[in-house]
Amino acid sequence: MDMLKKFFPYSFGAKDVTALVIKIIVYIVAAAIAGVLIGILALIPIVGLLVGIVGGLIDLYALIGIVVLVLDYLKVLK
Repeated sequence: MDMLKKFFPYSFGAKDVTALVIKIIVYIVAAAIAGVLIGILALIPIVGLLVGIVGGLIDLYALIGIVVLVLDYLKVLK
């Protein structure tokens, strides 16, 4: 649990549905902004591969963050 709080500090503390939805929207917007920047940088031939890998990791982080957020809201995580 402590390790999750280190890696996903924003995913804890949603007390009501409004806070939950706002935090999910923040994760989605952050991933979308990173996706746009990565899409622009992917046009550079050599950098494109590395940026694509980083983009996948950012999307994975956002997805896991949303899952942890929902699990914490539902009190599955102790």
